[in-house]
Amino acid sequence: MPVRGGPPRRVVVAHKKGQGSTKNGRDSNAQFRGIKLYGGEIAKAGSIIVKQCGTPFRPGYLVMRAKDDSLMALAAGEVRFRGRTVDVIPSDPSIPRMTCTKG
Repeated sequence: MPVRGGPPRRVVVAHKKGQGSTKNGRDSNAQFRGIKLYGGEIAKAGSIIVKQCGTPFRPGYLVMRAKDDSLMALAAGEVRFRGRTVDVIPSDPSIPRMTCTKG
């Protein structure tokens, strides 16, 4: 039974719309892949020459492939691209240079 003569009851209603969720509200971080040192540039020992996914470029002389397929210089020198192969021509005369023989 309703009570008569009492104060009126107040109904509390939201005055702002709720923030619903969206299905598209996320993005992945950039990978920053690509060639970091081009042919003719000087690489320090340990510097990354190419960041890649898979092996579009293969390691050549004085170049090592890292666990994530990046190519890095093993010695300081000039970067050289031979097709898919990446070499480092050492700047230190005590390190033997690569000899190319095509036959």
